[in-house]
Amino acid sequence: MGDDDAREVLAQQDPIVQELIRETPGHGVLIPLKTTLELGEDFVSGRVLITRAPTKCANPVITLLREMLPEEVVKGFPHLRRCSKPCDLPAHLKTQFMNETPQSRQIHTGKSQWIYIMIGPEAMLSRDELTKALAAIEGMGDEIFLRSIPVPLLAPTSQVQAAMWSQHFWPSLYRKNNPLGPHPSLIARATDDITKDATIWMNLAHQVAEQGRAAGLGQPMGACIVMREEDGKATLVAVAADARWHNLDQKCGNGNPLAHSVLRAISMVAQKLVRAEDRKPETRKMPVLEFEAFQDAPLIGDEKRVFELDHPNPDGYLCHGLEMYLTHEPCVMCSMSILHSRMGKVVFRHRMPLTGGLCAEERGHGIPGLVERGGGRGLGLFWRRELNWSLVAWEWESAGYLKPLPVDYEVHA
Repeated sequence: MGDDDAREVLAQQDPIVQELIRETPGHGVLIPLKTTLELGEDFVSGRVLITRAPTKCANPVITLLREMLPEEVVKGFPHLRRCSKPCDLPAHLKTQFMNETPQSRQIHTGKSQWIYIMIGPEAMLSRDELTKALAAIEGMGDEIFLRSIPVPLLAPTSQVQAAMWSQHFWPSLYRKNNPLGPHPSLIARATDDITKDATIWMNLAHQVAEQGRAAGLGQPMGACIVMREEDGKATLVAVAADARWHNLDQKCGNGNPLAHSVLRAISMVAQKLVRAEDRKPETRKMPVLEFEAFQDAPLIGDEKRVFELDHPNPDGYLCHGLEMYLTHEPCVMCSMSILHSRMGKVVFRHRMPLTGGLCAEERGHGIPGLVERGGGRGLGLFWRRELNWSLVAWEWESAGYLKPLPVDYEVHA
């Protein structure tokens, strides 16, 4: 996006946004973050047990497995086919099983009346119990077939990968998703949604950060929260500077961790929701307590002007689906606050390779001398399977029109 495009986008914003922006925004580049899984091993294998049964016994066998095995075992590999015809097996398995006995060769000849069935992870199963249970099914015969084979534990990320795994391991399915992170189509759509005006919101975050630093409130860090409508129009909800040193005698050290720009911005959104709720006639008026530790009252000019605006969607849950633009990668505490508030998208400008909570790369990655100080991989909190919320996150690179806001790498943003 060029300068002319930026001016056009700015002209389409609300008058309050046009007044707040002191300079015509330039442009930048959005770089999607990688998840911990995407940066780790994309192929992890394990061993599963398979059996072989006459086609007429397939349903009784599957029913038996569902009855005797935990649900997480039965449904543990949705990317692998439960049943496979002998002709669909990978060539090396077909050759191995054909040459075991004369009966096996007959099973793999012509139109077979047998089928192979994947049972589940070998480590979680008892061969003796399985053999006994399968032998009780009429038609299975005296010799119960049980074999252990390697399979990929994670789902394929493309049709090509699924076809390759089908040839080398076991018939696999591509379900048009990305088990390692957000699907590429989701990232592409989300990037298209925000790319035109991301520079405006990053400019506001940068601007409020400089105001906070000039006022002696805290580190040169800022946050901007917007709400985007279905038609793509974005509405400004909150801006906040870092205020970790506000009301402290000494402006040094780590300061007040509850006054980081992220926490202050989220708290301002919450206060707007409470303010809207108190205006409803059926709602009993309750005093809003001031938690001094959070320093969540607006302290500087831009904060006050935006705080006076009403929340564009007062019926929503806190920050559900909103977008946050940050000058710096948030620390672990602030990253979890972003998740708990149900933010939809996050964009930040400066990485914090030792203290940030969103990036998944090796701590200190790309910066000489910092890897040794960092210790291990980043947490990649924006997208982790063990958490009950995930969002899409980008790093934003300025095309040179915004001056850097450098802070020490050990500072928590």
